[in-house]
Amino acid sequence: MPYYMMLTTLTDVGRKTIMKNPGRIWEVNKEVEDMGAKIISQYALLGEWDFVNILEAPNNTVIARVAASLGSRGTMTPLTLSAITIEDLVKEVQMAKALE
Repeated sequence: MPYYMMLTTLTDVGRKTIMKNPGRIWEVNKEVEDMGAKIISQYALLGEWDFVNILEAPNNTVIARVAASLGSRGTMTPLTLSAITIEDLVKEVQMAKALE
């Protein structure tokens, strides 16, 4: 199944929500899973981005729905990137090299 990295920045509304109800993070995680994506790992960050999530989803359409749904709430802004494992990268490079 494809992997994705989602960087998110909280809005003022999102920060207030987390301060009032830190458990809201778990509720959102459940909603993401209900939309068809699986959260592999999740970290809070210091700096330009507030969170990084590594997700698994069946395809780009599912992860686009997750990002659009979460972003439309006004509590955070997502940046979603497609990711591949290092193992898959090495295999692809080896295959390309073999075709030279």
